[in-house]
Amino acid sequence: MIYLDNAATTLKKPPEVGQAMLEALQTAGNPGRGAHEPTLHASRLVYGAREALAELFHAESPACIAFASNATQALNTALNGLLRPGDHVITTVCEHNSVLRPLYRLQEQGVRLSFVGVDAAGVLHYEEFEQLLCPETKAVVVTGASNVTGNRTDLAFVSAFAKKHGLLFLVDAAQTAGAAPMDVQALGIDALCFTGHKALLGPQGTGGLYVRPGLSVAPLVVGGSGIHSFAEHHPAEMPTALEAGTLNVPGLAGLGAGVKWLLQQDAAALEAREAALARSFYEMVREIPGVKLYGNFQEPRAPIVSLNLAGEDSARVADALWEEAGVCVRAGAHCAPLMHRALGTAEQGVVRFSFSHQNTEEEVQTAARALRTLAEE
Repeated sequence: MIYLDNAATTLKKPPEVGQAMLEALQTAGNPGRGAHEPTLHASRLVYGAREALAELFHAESPACIAFASNATQALNTALNGLLRPGDHVITTVCEHNSVLRPLYRLQEQGVRLSFVGVDAAGVLHYEEFEQLLCPETKAVVVTGASNVTGNRTDLAFVSAFAKKHGLLFLVDAAQTAGAAPMDVQALGIDALCFTGHKALLGPQGTGGLYVRPGLSVAPLVVGGSGIHSFAEHHPAEMPTALEAGTLNVPGLAGLGAGVKWLLQQDAAALEAREAALARSFYEMVREIPGVKLYGNFQEPRAPIVSLNLAGEDSARVADALWEEAGVCVRAGAHCAPLMHRALGTAEQGVVRFSFSHQNTEEEVQTAARALRTLAEE
């Protein structure tokens, strides 16, 4: 089996991740709800994950990191907690449904939306940010990189735009957290939402958000907090403000182990390896008759190569790659409908190959040969 579906979830994790989860299952109590060793141990595991993420993202403190079950929940928390009827939001056609659907629901409640478009290669029309600005604009919401094309968003540009106009700057980092450098302070990011099971190398069911100190986000869920139990309202202090109920301690132990592993590596070398593998695959398939590639391959990008094979349905191509060559890829719409409409692939979808530093050049070559074989059939 050749696993090239890392943009959906990374399959190969450092062994420390599974070990940390198993140890937590056997030894961790309920964090923050007792003074005995199992509960204190659980609290230390959670704090360790919080601390590691704060270091990775260059956050002001671990208290800026609140945990959630995934990036979708984190994005729902940030968007619903910051936007109100009458507000105007600028976002892009590159966004995943984890951004779009919360925004559409807010639109029904009186929030106005505007979308920055893309060119034929899926690159944002950055001049449209200024064109879409209006007096009611409160926030700009962008993905760190398209999960369809792999094109990275120029976060420095968007940050400067947001700062110039006093807007909130929210980033969906599902495809970039752990895969690309991230300095939330340098970029002036107000809220960064991430998932744990992709490039952060943690398990599924983990994620969260960074919130800039001083920014108040209304909680999406309230309830048990372990502190201020007689108060009628949920505590307002971070991170408790956004963490109602018992946290996923085994999952966060695994996430913490994954992030700590990343912090011990040469991050630039990992990023370069992934980019080299994706580039190698791109160079091998670009001349295959019938292959159409999507994205801008002239700029730094996420390790994603999306394509179609003549007029074949993308799902049929993905099925054939698995059945005939044991290659795991992802086909379809990838929960990004506006991007597919912009690219003209709403009906066909695309076949997405996504790479990890755990992949090998031999696997890349085998996958490229398998695609060529399909094209020649």
